Amino acid sequence: MNWRTILRSLKNRDMLKRVLIVLGIIVAYRLLAHIPVPLAEPTQLKEVVNSIISKSDFGGFLNLLSGGALTSFSIILVGMSPFITASIITQLLTKAVPKLEQLHKDGESGRRKINQWTRMISVPLAIVQSIAFVFILRQTVLAGNTTILANSSLLDWTVAVTAMAAGSILLMWLGELITEQGIGNGISLVIFAGIVSQIPKMMANIGSSLFDTTKGSLNVFGWFSIPVNPSSFWIAVGLTLSSLLILYILVKINEAQRVITINYAKRVQGNSSYGGIKSILPVKLISANVIPIIFAVSFLSLPAFIGQILKATGNPAFLGLATNLITWFQTPSPGSFTGSSLQAFIYPAVYFVLVILFTYFYTGIVFNSNEIAENLQKQGGFIDGIRPGKQTEDYLTRTVNRLTLFGSLALGTIAVLPFVGEYLMYNLAGITGSKLSIGGTGMLIVVSVALESLRQINSRALMVTYDDYK
Repeated sequence: MNWRTILRSLKNRDMLKRVLIVLGIIVAYRLLAHIPVPLAEPTQLKEVVNSIISKSDFGGFLNLLSGGALTSFSIILVGMSPFITASIITQLLTKAVPKLEQLHKDGESGRRKINQWTRMISVPLAIVQSIAFVFILRQTVLAGNTTILANSSLLDWTVAVTAMAAGSILLMWLGELITEQGIGNGISLVIFAGIVSQIPKMMANIGSSLFDTTKGSLNVFGWFSIPVNPSSFWIAVGLTLSSLLILYILVKINEAQRVITINYAKRVQGNSSYGGIKSILPVKLISANVIPIIFAVSFLSLPAFIGQILKATGNPAFLGLATNLITWFQTPSPGSFTGSSLQAFIYPAVYFVLVILFTYFYTGIVFNSNEIAENLQKQGGFIDGIRPGKQTEDYLTRTVNRLTLFGSLALGTIAVLPFVGEYLMYNLAGITGSKLSIGGTGMLIVVSVALESLRQINSRALMVTYDDYK
Protein backbone atom coordinates (compact mmCIF):
# COMPACT_ATOMS: atom_id res chain seq x y z
CA MET A 1 0.00 0.00 0.00
CA ASN A 2 1.57 3.29 -1.16
CA TRP A 3 0.24 6.07 1.06
CA ARG A 4 2.21 8.73 -0.78
CA THR A 5 0.49 7.77 -4.03
CA ILE A 6 -2.93 7.88 -2.35
CA LEU A 7 -2.26 11.33 -0.86
CA ARG A 8 -0.90 12.58 -4.19
CA SER A 9 -4.01 11.29 -5.98
CA LEU A 10 -6.21 13.55 -3.86
CA LYS A 11 -4.89 16.48 -5.89
CA ASN A 12 -6.87 15.03 -8.79
CA ARG A 13 -10.35 16.59 -8.83
CA ASP A 14 -12.12 13.39 -9.92
CA MET A 15 -10.44 11.31 -7.20
CA LEU A 16 -11.15 13.92 -4.52
CA LYS A 17 -14.77 14.14 -5.70
CA ARG A 18 -15.22 10.36 -5.40
CA VAL A 19 -13.77 10.27 -1.89
CA LEU A 20 -15.92 13.20 -0.74
CA ILE A 21 -19.07 11.60 -2.22
CA VAL A 22 -18.40 8.36 -0.32
CA LEU A 23 -17.73 10.26 2.93
CA GLY A 24 -20.90 12.31 2.41
CA ILE A 25 -22.98 9.17 1.87
CA ILE A 26 -21.57 7.61 5.05
CA VAL A 27 -22.40 10.78 7.02
CA ALA A 28 -25.94 10.70 5.57
CA TYR A 29 -26.23 7.04 6.62
CA ARG A 30 -25.21 7.88 10.18
CA LEU A 31 -27.77 10.70 10.27
CA LEU A 32 -30.49 8.31 9.09
CA ALA A 33 -29.57 5.97 11.95
CA HIS A 34 -30.85 8.61 14.40
CA ILE A 35 -34.21 9.26 12.70
CA PRO A 36 -36.78 7.26 14.72
CA VAL A 37 -39.70 5.35 13.26
CA PRO A 38 -42.87 7.51 13.53
CA LEU A 39 -44.64 5.27 16.01
CA ALA A 40 -44.44 6.79 19.49
CA GLU A 41 -42.60 9.38 21.55
CA PRO A 42 -38.91 8.77 20.55
CA THR A 43 -37.34 8.98 24.03
CA GLN A 44 -39.81 6.58 25.65
CA LEU A 45 -39.66 4.20 22.68
CA LYS A 46 -35.85 4.17 22.85
CA GLU A 47 -35.94 3.30 26.55
CA VAL A 48 -38.33 0.40 25.93
CA VAL A 49 -36.26 -0.95 23.03
CA ASN A 50 -33.03 -0.64 25.06
CA SER A 51 -34.56 -2.64 27.89
CA ILE A 52 -35.57 -5.37 25.41
CA ILE A 53 -32.14 -5.49 23.72
CA SER A 54 -30.23 -5.64 27.00
CA LYS A 55 -31.91 -8.97 27.79
CA SER A 56 -30.72 -10.67 24.58
CA ASP A 57 -27.31 -11.30 22.99
CA PHE A 58 -29.15 -11.62 19.68
CA GLY A 59 -30.49 -8.08 20.02
CA GLY A 60 -27.04 -6.72 20.82
CA PHE A 61 -25.65 -8.53 17.79
CA LEU A 62 -28.27 -7.02 15.47
CA ASN A 63 -27.66 -3.61 17.03
CA LEU A 64 -23.93 -3.89 16.26
CA LEU A 65 -24.51 -4.73 12.59
CA SER A 66 -27.12 -1.97 12.22
CA GLY A 67 -24.76 0.64 13.68
CA GLY A 68 -26.98 1.37 16.69
CA ALA A 69 -30.14 1.73 14.58
CA LEU A 70 -31.88 -0.94 16.65
CA THR A 71 -31.54 0.92 19.97
CA SER A 72 -32.82 4.10 18.32
CA PHE A 73 -35.54 2.13 16.50
CA SER A 74 -34.43 4.02 13.40
CA ILE A 75 -36.03 3.94 9.96
CA ILE A 76 -32.95 2.01 8.74
CA LEU A 77 -33.42 -0.63 11.43
CA VAL A 78 -33.87 -3.41 8.85
CA GLY A 79 -30.54 -2.38 7.30
CA MET A 80 -28.89 -4.25 4.43
CA SER A 81 -30.28 -7.63 5.48
CA PRO A 82 -32.96 -7.83 2.71
CA PHE A 83 -30.41 -6.97 0.02
CA ILE A 84 -27.88 -9.49 1.38
CA THR A 85 -30.56 -12.19 1.50
CA ALA A 86 -31.65 -11.34 -2.05
CA SER A 87 -28.00 -11.48 -3.20
CA ILE A 88 -27.62 -14.97 -1.73
CA ILE A 89 -30.83 -16.09 -3.48
CA THR A 90 -29.86 -14.71 -6.91
CA GLN A 91 -26.32 -16.07 -6.71
CA LEU A 92 -27.60 -19.52 -5.77
CA LEU A 93 -30.05 -19.35 -8.69
CA THR A 94 -27.22 -18.23 -10.99
CA LYS A 95 -25.39 -21.47 -10.23
CA ALA A 96 -28.54 -23.63 -10.38
CA VAL A 97 -30.32 -22.19 -13.45
CA PRO A 98 -28.36 -22.51 -16.75
CA LYS A 99 -30.07 -19.47 -18.33
CA LEU A 100 -29.07 -17.24 -15.43
CA GLU A 101 -25.53 -18.62 -15.55
CA GLN A 102 -25.34 -17.79 -19.25
CA LEU A 103 -26.71 -14.33 -18.52
CA HIS A 104 -23.98 -13.88 -15.91
CA LYS A 105 -21.35 -14.78 -18.52
CA ASP A 106 -22.75 -12.27 -21.02
CA GLY A 107 -20.73 -9.50 -19.43
CA GLU A 108 -21.73 -6.20 -17.91
CA SER A 109 -25.23 -6.12 -19.44
CA GLY A 110 -26.08 -9.55 -18.00
CA ARG A 111 -24.77 -8.67 -14.56
CA ARG A 112 -26.81 -5.46 -14.60
CA LYS A 113 -29.99 -7.47 -15.20
CA ILE A 114 -29.15 -9.85 -12.34
CA ASN A 115 -28.43 -6.88 -10.05
CA GLN A 116 -31.76 -5.33 -11.01
CA TRP A 117 -33.58 -8.56 -10.13
CA THR A 118 -31.70 -8.61 -6.81
CA ARG A 119 -33.00 -5.11 -6.02
CA MET A 120 -36.55 -6.15 -6.96
CA ILE A 121 -36.40 -9.19 -4.65
CA SER A 122 -35.07 -6.95 -1.85
CA VAL A 123 -38.25 -4.85 -1.77
CA PRO A 124 -40.73 -7.57 -0.63
CA LEU A 125 -38.09 -8.95 1.73
CA ALA A 126 -37.69 -5.50 3.30
CA ILE A 127 -41.47 -5.23 3.77
CA VAL A 128 -41.70 -8.69 5.35
CA GLN A 129 -38.80 -8.02 7.74
CA SER A 130 -40.24 -4.60 8.66
CA ILE A 131 -43.59 -6.21 9.54
CA ALA A 132 -41.76 -8.85 11.58
CA PHE A 133 -39.76 -6.27 13.55
CA VAL A 134 -42.86 -4.19 14.31
CA PHE A 135 -44.82 -7.32 15.28
CA ILE A 136 -42.07 -8.45 17.67
CA LEU A 137 -41.90 -4.98 19.23
CA ARG A 138 -45.66 -4.76 19.66
CA GLN A 139 -45.99 -8.19 21.25
CA THR A 140 -42.98 -7.65 23.53
CA VAL A 141 -44.21 -4.25 24.71
CA LEU A 142 -47.74 -5.54 25.32
CA ALA A 143 -46.34 -8.50 27.24
CA GLY A 144 -44.45 -6.07 29.48
CA ASN A 145 -47.67 -4.18 30.31
CA THR A 146 -46.22 -0.94 28.91
CA THR A 147 -48.72 1.68 27.76
CA ILE A 148 -46.36 3.45 25.36
CA LEU A 149 -47.95 1.85 22.27
CA ALA A 150 -51.46 1.47 23.68
CA ASN A 151 -52.92 4.27 21.55
CA SER A 152 -51.23 3.21 18.28
CA SER A 153 -53.73 2.63 15.48
CA LEU A 154 -53.51 0.42 12.40
CA LEU A 155 -52.50 3.51 10.40
CA ASP A 156 -49.61 4.16 12.80
CA TRP A 157 -48.33 0.60 12.37
CA THR A 158 -48.70 0.86 8.58
CA VAL A 159 -46.72 4.10 8.51
CA ALA A 160 -44.02 2.49 10.70
CA VAL A 161 -43.69 -0.52 8.37
CA THR A 162 -43.60 1.75 5.32
CA ALA A 163 -40.90 3.94 6.88
CA MET A 164 -38.72 0.94 7.80
CA ALA A 165 -39.08 -0.68 4.37
CA ALA A 166 -38.33 2.64 2.66
CA GLY A 167 -35.29 3.09 4.94
CA SER A 168 -33.92 -0.30 3.92
CA ILE A 169 -34.43 0.47 0.21
CA LEU A 170 -32.81 3.89 0.70
CA LEU A 171 -29.84 2.22 2.36
CA MET A 172 -29.55 -0.21 -0.55
CA TRP A 173 -29.50 2.77 -2.95
CA LEU A 174 -26.79 4.51 -0.89
CA GLY A 175 -24.72 1.33 -1.03
CA GLU A 176 -25.08 1.24 -4.82
CA LEU A 177 -23.96 4.88 -5.04
CA ILE A 178 -20.82 4.04 -3.03
CA THR A 179 -20.04 1.06 -5.28
CA GLU A 180 -20.35 3.28 -8.38
CA GLN A 181 -17.51 5.50 -7.11
CA GLY A 182 -15.09 2.59 -7.56
CA ILE A 183 -13.31 2.90 -4.22
CA GLY A 184 -15.05 0.18 -2.23
CA ASN A 185 -18.00 -2.18 -2.04
CA GLY A 186 -21.09 -0.24 -0.98
CA ILE A 187 -22.71 -2.98 1.12
CA SER A 188 -19.48 -3.73 2.96
CA LEU A 189 -18.69 -0.06 3.60
CA VAL A 190 -22.16 0.63 5.02
CA ILE A 191 -21.80 -2.30 7.45
CA PHE A 192 -18.22 -1.15 8.17
CA ALA A 193 -19.42 2.37 9.02
CA GLY A 194 -22.13 0.99 11.30
CA ILE A 195 -19.67 -1.14 13.29
CA VAL A 196 -17.00 1.58 13.52
CA SER A 197 -19.62 4.03 14.83
CA GLN A 198 -20.00 1.84 17.93
CA ILE A 199 -16.27 2.02 18.82
CA PRO A 200 -16.47 5.30 20.84
CA LYS A 201 -19.21 3.82 23.04
CA MET A 202 -17.21 0.63 23.54
CA MET A 203 -14.09 2.63 24.43
CA ALA A 204 -16.10 4.71 26.91
CA ASN A 205 -17.35 1.52 28.63
CA ILE A 206 -13.81 0.13 28.85
CA GLY A 207 -12.54 3.47 30.20
CA SER A 208 -15.21 3.66 32.89
CA SER A 209 -14.39 0.11 34.00
CA LEU A 210 -10.64 0.78 33.88
CA PHE A 211 -10.74 3.89 36.09
CA ASP A 212 -13.20 2.46 38.60
CA THR A 213 -10.97 2.19 41.68
CA THR A 214 -13.65 1.21 44.19
CA LYS A 215 -11.98 -2.21 44.53
CA GLY A 216 -8.45 -0.85 44.80
CA SER A 217 -5.65 0.48 42.59
CA LEU A 218 -2.87 -1.17 40.60
CA ASN A 219 0.24 -1.62 42.73
CA VAL A 220 3.53 -1.55 40.76
CA PHE A 221 6.19 -3.65 42.54
CA GLY A 222 5.15 -2.12 45.88
CA TRP A 223 6.75 1.21 44.92
CA PHE A 224 3.73 3.21 43.84
CA SER A 225 0.14 2.70 42.74
CA ILE A 226 -1.68 3.70 39.55
CA PRO A 227 -5.33 4.83 39.89
CA VAL A 228 -6.76 2.05 37.69
CA ASN A 229 -8.72 -1.09 38.43
CA PRO A 230 -6.16 -3.97 38.57
CA SER A 231 -8.33 -6.70 37.05
CA SER A 232 -9.70 -4.38 34.34
CA PHE A 233 -6.16 -3.22 33.53
CA TRP A 234 -4.78 -6.71 32.92
CA ILE A 235 -7.88 -7.71 30.99
CA ALA A 236 -7.50 -4.61 28.80
CA VAL A 237 -3.81 -5.45 28.24
CA GLY A 238 -4.67 -9.05 27.33
CA LEU A 239 -7.45 -8.01 24.98
CA THR A 240 -5.20 -5.42 23.30
CA LEU A 241 -2.35 -7.88 22.72
CA SER A 242 -4.66 -10.63 21.46
CA SER A 243 -6.49 -8.16 19.21
CA LEU A 244 -3.20 -6.97 17.70
CA LEU A 245 -2.14 -10.58 17.12
CA ILE A 246 -5.45 -11.48 15.46
CA LEU A 247 -5.27 -8.25 13.45
CA TYR A 248 -1.80 -9.19 12.20
CA ILE A 249 -2.97 -12.70 11.25
CA LEU A 250 -6.05 -11.31 9.49
CA VAL A 251 -3.96 -8.89 7.42
CA LYS A 252 -1.56 -11.66 6.43
CA ILE A 253 -4.40 -14.00 5.46
CA ASN A 254 -6.17 -11.32 3.44
CA GLU A 255 -2.99 -10.31 1.60
CA ALA A 256 -1.64 -13.84 1.01
CA GLN A 257 -1.70 -15.00 -2.59
CA ARG A 258 -0.30 -17.62 -4.94
CA VAL A 259 1.46 -16.20 -7.99
CA ILE A 260 1.11 -18.24 -11.20
CA THR A 261 3.49 -17.38 -14.05
CA ILE A 262 1.86 -16.99 -17.46
CA ASN A 263 3.93 -17.29 -20.64
CA TYR A 264 2.78 -15.80 -23.95
CA ALA A 265 3.85 -17.45 -27.18
CA LYS A 266 5.77 -15.34 -29.66
CA ARG A 267 3.78 -14.48 -32.77
CA VAL A 268 5.00 -12.85 -35.99
CA GLN A 269 2.64 -10.75 -38.10
CA GLY A 270 4.30 -9.14 -41.11
CA ASN A 271 7.44 -7.38 -39.96
CA SER A 272 6.31 -7.20 -36.33
CA SER A 273 6.50 -9.80 -33.57
CA TYR A 274 4.22 -10.03 -30.57
CA GLY A 275 4.29 -12.00 -27.34
CA GLY A 276 7.29 -13.87 -26.04
CA ILE A 277 6.81 -12.27 -22.62
CA LYS A 278 5.89 -13.42 -19.14
CA SER A 279 3.11 -12.21 -16.89
CA ILE A 280 1.63 -13.28 -13.57
CA LEU A 281 -1.80 -14.40 -12.43
CA PRO A 282 -2.19 -13.72 -8.67
CA VAL A 283 -4.65 -16.04 -6.91
CA LYS A 284 -5.63 -14.82 -3.43
CA LEU A 285 -5.80 -17.17 -0.48
CA ILE A 286 -9.32 -15.87 0.21
CA SER A 287 -10.74 -14.54 -3.05
CA ALA A 288 -14.15 -13.89 -1.47
CA ASN A 289 -12.76 -11.37 1.08
CA VAL A 290 -15.34 -10.35 3.73
CA ILE A 291 -18.43 -11.62 1.90
CA PRO A 292 -18.46 -15.12 3.54
CA ILE A 293 -18.50 -13.55 7.01
CA ILE A 294 -21.34 -11.15 6.13
CA PHE A 295 -23.34 -13.95 4.51
CA ALA A 296 -22.73 -16.33 7.43
CA VAL A 297 -23.76 -13.71 10.00
CA SER A 298 -26.91 -12.82 8.04
CA PHE A 299 -27.81 -16.47 7.56
CA LEU A 300 -27.27 -17.27 11.25
CA SER A 301 -29.47 -14.37 12.37
CA LEU A 302 -32.44 -15.77 10.43
CA PRO A 303 -33.37 -18.78 12.65
CA ALA A 304 -33.25 -16.72 15.86
CA PHE A 305 -35.27 -14.00 14.15
CA ILE A 306 -37.92 -16.55 13.14
CA GLY A 307 -37.90 -17.85 16.71
CA GLN A 308 -38.54 -14.33 18.03
CA ILE A 309 -41.53 -13.99 15.67
CA LEU A 310 -42.99 -17.35 16.71
CA LYS A 311 -42.49 -16.50 20.37
CA ALA A 312 -44.20 -13.13 19.90
CA THR A 313 -47.31 -14.82 18.49
CA GLY A 314 -47.94 -16.38 21.91
CA ASN A 315 -49.21 -19.59 20.30
CA PRO A 316 -48.40 -22.55 22.63
CA ALA A 317 -47.99 -24.82 19.58
CA PHE A 318 -44.97 -22.81 18.41
CA LEU A 319 -43.51 -22.02 21.82
CA GLY A 320 -41.20 -25.07 21.96
CA LEU A 321 -39.86 -24.53 18.45
CA ALA A 322 -39.41 -20.80 19.08
CA THR A 323 -37.48 -21.42 22.31
CA ASN A 324 -35.19 -23.94 20.60
CA LEU A 325 -34.44 -21.64 17.65
CA ILE A 326 -33.61 -18.73 19.96
CA THR A 327 -31.49 -20.94 22.25
CA TRP A 328 -29.59 -22.68 19.46
CA PHE A 329 -28.95 -19.72 17.17
CA GLN A 330 -28.28 -16.81 19.49
CA THR A 331 -24.75 -15.89 20.54
CA PRO A 332 -24.01 -18.21 23.51
CA SER A 333 -22.89 -16.71 26.81
CA PRO A 334 -19.58 -17.90 28.34
CA GLY A 335 -21.34 -19.68 31.19
CA SER A 336 -23.44 -21.77 28.80
CA PHE A 337 -20.35 -23.76 27.72
CA THR A 338 -19.80 -25.18 31.20
CA GLY A 339 -22.87 -27.40 31.33
CA SER A 340 -23.29 -30.90 29.97
CA SER A 341 -25.64 -29.72 27.21
CA LEU A 342 -24.26 -29.32 23.70
CA GLN A 343 -26.70 -26.53 22.78
CA ALA A 344 -24.12 -23.80 23.35
CA PHE A 345 -21.80 -25.38 20.75
CA ILE A 346 -24.42 -25.28 17.97
CA TYR A 347 -23.94 -21.60 17.12
CA PRO A 348 -20.10 -21.62 16.93
CA ALA A 349 -20.11 -24.92 15.00
CA VAL A 350 -22.68 -23.72 12.46
CA TYR A 351 -20.87 -20.38 12.19
CA PHE A 352 -17.58 -22.19 11.43
CA VAL A 353 -19.18 -24.44 8.79
CA LEU A 354 -21.08 -21.57 7.14
CA VAL A 355 -17.92 -19.45 6.81
CA ILE A 356 -16.23 -22.36 5.00
CA LEU A 357 -19.22 -23.06 2.73
CA PHE A 358 -19.77 -19.43 1.80
CA THR A 359 -16.05 -18.99 1.12
CA TYR A 360 -16.17 -21.84 -1.41
CA PHE A 361 -19.49 -20.62 -2.80
CA TYR A 362 -18.42 -17.02 -3.39
CA THR A 363 -14.94 -17.99 -4.63
CA GLY A 364 -16.63 -20.04 -7.34
CA ILE A 365 -18.48 -16.89 -8.43
CA VAL A 366 -15.59 -14.39 -8.41
CA PHE A 367 -12.95 -16.80 -9.80
CA ASN A 368 -14.16 -18.59 -12.93
CA SER A 369 -11.45 -21.06 -13.96
CA ASN A 370 -13.17 -21.92 -17.24
CA GLU A 371 -13.41 -18.27 -18.31
CA ILE A 372 -9.79 -17.53 -17.34
CA ALA A 373 -8.52 -20.61 -19.21
CA GLU A 374 -10.48 -19.61 -22.34
CA ASN A 375 -9.12 -16.04 -22.25
CA LEU A 376 -5.54 -17.27 -21.82
CA GLN A 377 -5.92 -19.63 -24.77
CA LYS A 378 -7.32 -16.85 -26.98
CA GLN A 379 -4.43 -14.56 -26.04
CA GLY A 380 -1.78 -17.23 -26.60
CA GLY A 381 -0.98 -17.57 -22.90
CA PHE A 382 -0.07 -20.80 -21.13
CA ILE A 383 1.28 -22.07 -17.80
CA ASP A 384 4.61 -23.92 -17.78
CA GLY A 385 4.03 -27.65 -18.07
CA ILE A 386 0.25 -27.23 -18.51
CA ARG A 387 -1.47 -27.49 -21.89
CA PRO A 388 -3.95 -24.71 -22.78
CA GLY A 389 -7.66 -25.39 -22.54
CA LYS A 390 -9.09 -28.11 -20.32
CA GLN A 391 -5.82 -28.91 -18.53
CA THR A 392 -5.32 -25.24 -17.64
CA GLU A 393 -8.87 -25.05 -16.30
CA ASP A 394 -8.34 -28.18 -14.16
CA TYR A 395 -5.02 -26.83 -12.88
CA LEU A 396 -6.55 -23.49 -11.90
CA THR A 397 -9.55 -25.18 -10.25
CA ARG A 398 -7.29 -27.50 -8.28
CA THR A 399 -5.04 -24.62 -7.18
CA VAL A 400 -7.94 -22.41 -6.11
CA ASN A 401 -9.63 -25.23 -4.20
CA ARG A 402 -6.44 -25.95 -2.23
CA LEU A 403 -5.95 -22.29 -1.39
CA THR A 404 -9.62 -21.87 -0.47
CA LEU A 405 -9.51 -24.93 1.82
CA PHE A 406 -6.71 -23.48 3.93
CA GLY A 407 -8.06 -19.92 3.73
CA SER A 408 -11.60 -20.88 4.73
CA LEU A 409 -10.38 -23.03 7.65
CA ALA A 410 -8.20 -20.16 8.86
CA LEU A 411 -11.05 -17.66 8.49
CA GLY A 412 -13.50 -19.98 10.27
CA THR A 413 -11.04 -20.57 13.11
CA ILE A 414 -10.50 -16.84 13.62
CA ALA A 415 -14.28 -16.34 13.55
CA VAL A 416 -14.85 -18.72 16.48
CA LEU A 417 -11.75 -17.71 18.50
CA PRO A 418 -13.71 -15.02 20.44
CA PHE A 419 -15.96 -17.76 21.84
CA VAL A 420 -12.84 -19.45 23.20
CA GLY A 421 -11.73 -16.10 24.67
CA GLU A 422 -15.10 -15.62 26.40
CA TYR A 423 -14.93 -19.14 27.82
CA LEU A 424 -11.40 -18.61 29.19
CA MET A 425 -12.26 -15.20 30.67
CA TYR A 426 -15.33 -16.66 32.36
CA ASN A 427 -13.50 -19.63 33.85
CA LEU A 428 -10.17 -17.97 34.71
CA ALA A 429 -11.33 -14.51 35.78
CA GLY A 430 -15.06 -14.99 36.37
CA ILE A 431 -15.86 -12.20 33.88
CA THR A 432 -19.28 -12.29 32.22
CA GLY A 433 -20.89 -10.09 29.59
CA SER A 434 -17.60 -9.56 27.72
CA LYS A 435 -19.31 -9.82 24.30
CA LEU A 436 -16.03 -10.83 22.63
CA SER A 437 -17.89 -12.93 20.07
CA ILE A 438 -19.81 -9.88 18.87
CA GLY A 439 -16.65 -7.76 18.88
CA GLY A 440 -14.69 -10.52 17.12
CA THR A 441 -17.17 -10.73 14.26
CA GLY A 442 -17.15 -6.95 13.98
CA MET A 443 -13.34 -6.90 13.86
CA LEU A 444 -13.30 -9.53 11.11
CA ILE A 445 -15.65 -7.43 9.00
CA VAL A 446 -13.85 -4.15 9.73
CA VAL A 447 -10.37 -5.47 8.88
CA SER A 448 -11.47 -7.24 5.69
CA VAL A 449 -13.49 -4.27 4.43
CA ALA A 450 -10.72 -1.80 5.28
CA LEU A 451 -8.09 -3.84 3.41
CA GLU A 452 -10.29 -4.33 0.34
CA SER A 453 -11.29 -0.64 0.23
CA LEU A 454 -7.67 0.49 0.61
CA ARG A 455 -6.69 -1.86 -2.20
CA GLN A 456 -9.30 -0.34 -4.52
CA ILE A 457 -8.33 3.20 -3.50
CA ASN A 458 -4.67 2.39 -4.16
CA SER A 459 -5.51 0.99 -7.62
CA ARG A 460 -7.47 4.11 -8.58
CA ALA A 461 -4.75 6.33 -7.11
CA LEU A 462 -2.18 4.62 -9.37
CA MET A 463 -4.44 5.28 -12.37
CA VAL A 464 -4.86 9.00 -11.72
CA THR A 465 -1.15 9.54 -10.86
CA TYR A 466 0.19 7.45 -13.75
CA ASP A 467 1.43 10.49 -15.68
CA ASP A 468 3.59 11.55 -12.70
CA TYR A 469 5.86 8.54 -13.23
CA LYS A 470 6.55 9.16 -16.95
